[in-house]
Amino acid sequence: MKLKDRRAQALITALALIVVAATAYGLVSRNEQQALAVRQAEIAARSRQVMPFDLERTTHRFAKSATGGMQTVTSDDPADAEQVTLIREHLTEEAAGFGSGDYGDPASIHGGEMPGLRALEQGHSRIDIRYAELPAGARITYATTDASLVEALHAWFDAQVTDHGQHAEHG
Repeated sequence: MKLKDRRAQALITALALIVVAATAYGLVSRNEQQALAVRQAEIAARSRQVMPFDLERTTHRFAKSATGGMQTVTSDDPADAEQVTLIREHLTEEAAGFGSGDYGDPASIHGGEMPGLRALEQGHSRIDIRYAELPAGARITYATTDASLVEALHAWFDAQVTDHGQHAEHG
């Protein structure tokens, strides 16, 4: 076989491997997407057992900062007084619980192995947790000088955004 023919054969083989790999990746990606959709549906069902407000009418935002971050829940309709009241009541209770190391609600929704959860429970006394009302809901601010807890908060935020899907966002 001539050198030119061997190069052409090698190129065809390489292209075939790329096509096979791309196809396999597509299948894995679809399976991962399906698994994520199933998990998000499960999370939404569990959330309805813990959170009194309507997930379809509210939005969770998780904004990271150098010292921790902010978790904000707002009504999609700021004039929806019922949702705003339910958000505020729930986040008031959550902030108090988190401040004493009680992360039972997130654990019951996301599972006990949720990223960052154990570190937050164990390090709660080193996190300043503050609740504030907003016109359309409320916010919990988390601040710490402990780099490992900042990392745990960021992992916890990322897990919530992924798990809540369309009901949550970074920002």
